Amino acid sequence: MFAFTNSANKQSPTIIGASCRLNGDIKTDHTVQIHGDVLGKIQADVVIIGKGGSVNGRVVANIVFLHGNMEGPIECDIANIFSNATMVGNLYYSRLNIVSNDRLECKLIHKD
Repeated sequence: MFAFTNSANKQSPTIIGASCRLNGDIKTDHTVQIHGDVLGKIQADVVIIGKGGSVNGRVVANIVFLHGNMEGPIECDIANIFSNATMVGNLYYSRLNIVSNDRLECKLIHKD
């Protein structure tokens, strides 16, 4: 799979690969895909934490797709939590979608 810049929109995703470990923060106006491990804050339009991905820190995004592991708070407009996801921390959301998950240990806090 190749990542490329959409020449019309001048944007490309930020991808942390499966064998990658990042200690630090990520800030972008676009999409971030996490398939490895991140220790730090992620601020983006869309954050996707893949099935093998792990974030220990804070996520601030418009839309979050959580398939992997999250330890720390998430603040988002739309949270999509899938069956294999685990989360410990506070989840601040406006809209919430949970698909058959029994592994959440987070506090759900609705934003007005």
